[in-house]
Amino acid sequence: MKYVWLFIKTVLRLVLKPLSFVPAIIVMYCIFNFSSQSGVSSAQLSYKVTHKLVETVDTIADLELTDAQINVYTDKYHFYVRKLAHFSEYFLLAVTVSFPLYVYGMRGIWLMVFAGAFCVGFACLDEYHQSFIAGRTPTKRDVYIDSCGVFLGIILTQIVGFIGRKTIFAPLAKKR
Repeated sequence: MKYVWLFIKTVLRLVLKPLSFVPAIIVMYCIFNFSSQSGVSSAQLSYKVTHKLVETVDTIADLELTDAQINVYTDKYHFYVRKLAHFSEYFLLAVTVSFPLYVYGMRGIWLMVFAGAFCVGFACLDEYHQSFIAGRTPTKRDVYIDSCGVFLGIILTQIVGFIGRKTIFAPLAKKR
């Protein structure tokens, strides 16, 4: 019975490890789709999200804002929501790229360099791609914001991986 479980465990590792990159591919696809939107539709989408956020804060905090005040706050925070979306997309990309690399044994500075170069390179290509879309312009500021999200995602992945190896995954880490 011991050998059956060992066989199943080995097969699962061989099958599931390569599939650990699928979330990164899905996130890259989503980023590409968001970048493919025209400037008008992208702005409308982020404006709707900002408006919904302001309405939600109004409801939760019981501020009793009028529709005019909600629109003022929506206009005020629209820019920040757009930039937070950039940051969040690339934070998520960095986590989905660096976690499988971490599982494969890449740690420390090499993980930072490899995953960081990959994600920042993708951010640069994404901005270049936006130059071909109507109403969109590539900006270095967006690449900088994306890069901040990338490096925070990689650092947090390393911290979570380190803590996990020292606590709940310690039995697995010792077997290697």
